[in-house]
Amino acid sequence: MTCDEADILLHALIDGELDAGHAREVENHISTCARCAAALRTYRDMKAAIATADMRFTAPAHLRQRIEAAMPQSRGTSRRSVLAGFALGSAVSAIAATGIVAIMLRNDDEQRIASEIVSAHLRSLQAGHLTDVLSTDQHTVKPWFNGRLDVSPPVIDLTALGFTLIGGRLDYIDGRAIGAVVYKRRAHVINLFVAQTPNATHSPARTEDVQGFNIRRWRDHGLNFWAVSDLNADELAEFSDKFEKAMQANGNG
Repeated sequence: MTCDEADILLHALIDGELDAGHAREVENHISTCARCAAALRTYRDMKAAIATADMRFTAPAHLRQRIEAAMPQSRGTSRRSVLAGFALGSAVSAIAATGIVAIMLRNDDEQRIASEIVSAHLRSLQAGHLTDVLSTDQHTVKPWFNGRLDVSPPVIDLTALGFTLIGGRLDYIDGRAIGAVVYKRRAHVINLFVAQTPNATHSPARTEDVQGFNIRRWRDHGLNFWAVSDLNADELAEFSDKFEKAMQANGNG
């Protein structure tokens, strides 16, 4: 395990979110790496400080007095009715705020994962990191994933369509192991990351630029797909379109 891989998994280790195998891998790495051991201590100290800090703020008593003094005193409007109106408005605002916060958290989560995808892509370009199984034969690459992941990613040979299959590997995104199927278009590497999702609905592909790389993302057959490359957006869209069509033709790979 490299320091970059361990750094991704440290928070999950602290929160007890790793399975026994991955937890043991991270702990073995930490036992021989002073840098990652120091990072783990820092994260744990930070978590403890937040847990023990008093984050609540109590409004001063004179604030209530000022609010009550400003309440209507006549014309049939009581403080209680005004306060009830405030309470109803606050409840509606809270419900709306909850939805807004959920959207913000979802967007932040997607942006964080997109950044991890780019980092994993960059790591793969280092010598000896691109593939764990090197083969242009889909019948060699796909069985290699069996037993290594909960779900084996679809592996489709698109060589005749201009995208050469060169192999696959395991990678770590969002604190878990997922499959990466590797293709090439001329000198450009395309990493296709595949992860299981409980959401079975189809999500059409969309492309975004993250740190100078194009990421094409879509969801189908209970799987999330992220294709990342320095390839231009049009050719990456062509890749994802051909992959989806071939996947459907092959009955989900």
